[in-house]
Amino acid sequence: MKIDYQVREALELLERERGIPVDTILAALASGLVSAYKRTPGAAEEARVTIEWDSGEIILYAQELDDDGNVIKEWEDGTTDLGRIAASTAKQVIAQQLREAKREQVFDAYEGREGDLVTGMVQQHDNRSTIMDLGNAEAVMPGSERIPYERLERGARAKALIIEVRQEAKGPQVVVSRSHPDLVRRLLELAVPELLDGTVEIRSIAREAGHRTKIAVISNDPNVDPKGACVGARGSRVRNVVNELRGEKVDVVQWRDDQAQFIAEALGPAKVRSVEVDEEEKAALVIVNDHHQSLAIGKEGQNARLATRLTGYRIEIRSDSEARRASVTPEPAQEPTEAGGDQPPAAT
Repeated sequence: MKIDYQVREALELLERERGIPVDTILAALASGLVSAYKRTPGAAEEARVTIEWDSGEIILYAQELDDDGNVIKEWEDGTTDLGRIAASTAKQVIAQQLREAKREQVFDAYEGREGDLVTGMVQQHDNRSTIMDLGNAEAVMPGSERIPYERLERGARAKALIIEVRQEAKGPQVVVSRSHPDLVRRLLELAVPELLDGTVEIRSIAREAGHRTKIAVISNDPNVDPKGACVGARGSRVRNVVNELRGEKVDVVQWRDDQAQFIAEALGPAKVRSVEVDEEEKAALVIVNDHHQSLAIGKEGQNARLATRLTGYRIEIRSDSEARRASVTPEPAQEPTEAGGDQPPAAT
């Protein structure tokens, strides 16, 4: 039995284009032939196969073993229809090798890319997870990594953040997220060249996926306004991020070394009158105009909550009226006199 020249050309092509060594395929083919041979009627209890690449010749040696598993007799078995077995086995082996090579290529392509941004097409979307086609691999987005209430239609294209690449029995798995705060970072980097070249730097991010994100930025060039660079002319740059996030609000905040100033910035769009910072307790008392208090706190406390995460300070917000009431100390009530004590003089 010999390997057909067309098969040999196909194996060489696989080596060149897929990086699968011919020796690896031949070893797998030999192992597959032995397994197939053992399943034929009247087969010996053990066997081995040799494949000569230069000549293409395949030889099967039947073996007899002793009680300890040692080979005591070996002969070339020419009675078996090796050609038929080889044809079907070769197809299985090559298909398996292609699958394994594909898995290795996928793992090599994505290993170490945690934190990278990828674009994929939605293949499947249900309550448990979303499957995305990345072109050369599939990615899974668990329900916990999706933007709440976001429905990704099949065939829709979306960007996601790689958060894990793991090797499993069924092959490598690329796990992605659309709720991770760093997704907003990567999306903004796509829209803002100053972030990529280091002129502008993102210092911190606070996100409630699907609702609102606050990003604190600083400029390493005194001639560049970091907030303006990220927002863009008429909001064009940040709008690209908002569109990708299906309308999630994105507030760009200027980082300040002065913590009181930074906290005031973080509470935007509310206007802050004063900030009192307690460095030891990492807390801040913020005073705002009465009509700005609800804006500073935000719907269900969201604005204040995000500002707390962004700055790392526990923030208490009071209106002017509340601050004035708290500053007024009531006079202590006069204590009643005890019986037998000094009495006020009687009226005359």
